[in-house]
Amino acid sequence: MLGLYELLEKLTRKYPRVLFEGCSGGVGRFDPGMLYYHPQIWCSDNTDAISRLKIQYGTSFFYPVSSVGSHVSAVPNHQTGRTVPFKTRCIAAMPGSFGFELDLTVMDDEEKWTAQDFTRTFKRHQWLIHGGLYFRLTNPFEEPLAAWQFVSLDKTKTLLCAVLVDSQANPLDRVIRLKGLDEQKAYRLGKQSFSGAALMYGGFMLPDMAEDYPSEIFYFEE
Repeated sequence: MLGLYELLEKLTRKYPRVLFEGCSGGVGRFDPGMLYYHPQIWCSDNTDAISRLKIQYGTSFFYPVSSVGSHVSAVPNHQTGRTVPFKTRCIAAMPGSFGFELDLTVMDDEEKWTAQDFTRTFKRHQWLIHGGLYFRLTNPFEEPLAAWQFVSLDKTKTLLCAVLVDSQANPLDRVIRLKGLDEQKAYRLGKQSFSGAALMYGGFMLPDMAEDYPSEIFYFEE
């Protein structure tokens, strides 16, 4: 390992503007030693979006979102065989580097439009995703809903993401309590306005989410 570090030291000193990405190797090298040279590491070879909800949840306890390599991959997934909506695959890949590993020649027009839309969305919010505070709102190992949130350091903006893993008949209203906001501030979502206290203590009611693996993303600002 000392020999590897010596080589990486030479490479990063000679090419300081090159972003070297490491590979976890089954999480074997996702560690602070490699992060010193590779500030971005491929999180897992399992690219299934639903599996990634748990993988990235666990990774977030130890490593910053900006270090996580995460991509939108093809369906059916080559490892799990699962088919997940394109939108949900995009949202699941957002808490990380956000990229695509797809064959453009087999994508339909709707998928191409969605890819462009989410690329613009990620670029618009990258500063918040990589530089804001990250909050885990649910535990995907225990709950059928995976939800997480990014909050700007000045508490004026927040991005809420939610993916429903298990749809049930006649579900109760799904209310998510946000975190990290200013109780006194008013936050706008489209034409709606909520106080920080209401969002954190009363919660935000998600719209109806049905079908297979539905997902939503919400951007609030003061």
